[in-house]
Amino acid sequence: MLLRQWIRLVCLSALSFVIPSGKPQAQSRPLQGAQQPLAVIGYYAGRSTMVDSFPVEKLTHIIFSFCHLKGDGLSISNANDTARIRHLVALKSRNPSLKVILSLGGWGGCKTCSDVFMTKKGRKDFARSVKEVLVYFQADGIDLDWEYPALANVPGYPFSPRDKDDFTDLVRRLRKRLGKRYEISFAAGGFTTYLEKSIDWKKVAPRVDRVNLMTYDLVNGYDTVSGHHTPLFSSPLHIESVDHAIHLLDSLGVPREKLAIGAAFYARIFENVDSISDGLYQHGRFKSGVDFRNFAKAISPDSGFVYHWDKTAQAPYAYNRQHKLFATFDDTASIRLKTQYALSHHLNGVMFWELSGDTFSNGLLDVIYATKQEQE
Repeated sequence: MLLRQWIRLVCLSALSFVIPSGKPQAQSRPLQGAQQPLAVIGYYAGRSTMVDSFPVEKLTHIIFSFCHLKGDGLSISNANDTARIRHLVALKSRNPSLKVILSLGGWGGCKTCSDVFMTKKGRKDFARSVKEVLVYFQADGIDLDWEYPALANVPGYPFSPRDKDDFTDLVRRLRKRLGKRYEISFAAGGFTTYLEKSIDWKKVAPRVDRVNLMTYDLVNGYDTVSGHHTPLFSSPLHIESVDHAIHLLDSLGVPREKLAIGAAFYARIFENVDSISDGLYQHGRFKSGVDFRNFAKAISPDSGFVYHWDKTAQAPYAYNRQHKLFATFDDTASIRLKTQYALSHHLNGVMFWELSGDTFSNGLLDVIYATKQEQE
């Protein structure tokens, strides 16, 4: 089957499942009042020149991934990363309103964060270095991707219960140093334990422009049971979801206009998964990830996969019976629903990891933008 035919088949089959039938399930209550413009935020970890092929005019923010700590300061790792940042800033010639944000850390990229930010000097020096780097590159803000304050994360990486308070003071110092000229955001785990234990929301939320909720990897590489890694709604066997995170943060008093929900431009593949329920919620182990731009080859009928749609979770998945492979992902249908959800619930935006996983045209960014244009 030709790749273009397969992509069209997936889109049409997915959309056929989202036509409402019967009573809709309970959701977070939409807010009333004026709708703020929806932010469209893409992390970017690809090559410098590759970004030129994407429709960056459809983004409001692009986030360079990643900067790291060197001593107490924000550090750009090498000359290639310097060139990438400069290239991203140059995209403003195509999109003058584009905000270029520099992100610290990422999974595995924040080994010394707990130790550095444990001291007043470390937090103070870091805030000063952030201002210097932003001025040097003419960037627009900092995104803290510390995974995760006060929680066990990468095996062997230090963490402490006091990380929560240290993170609060770090944000306070950043805001004092950066003023209103620069944006401050952070990547927040989309799962319950993080939302309840890592952040002092009452103190942090007023000082940041945005919380980028990582409502993906909710089934991750350490899990031994398959499931949806980025579902819109919870199901009886899997509570974690976009809607669950929004409900929880609502209960903690976090303003919805500060929240951007996360979408995945990639699939997670599990192997040795039994065929019961077409592989959904069955024992298995993580095998690999697949970018959206490769779905038509790697997760297609030609590759032995059969597409499915979970009406409860409002999420797609696919199963390969011959090889016992289970795939969980976002696609055009689920991305559209997430964007509609963000708009109807007056959220800050839709964020995704990451842009280089998309197709150059007719991709998932195009779906977010088109849905935004239809409803704003």
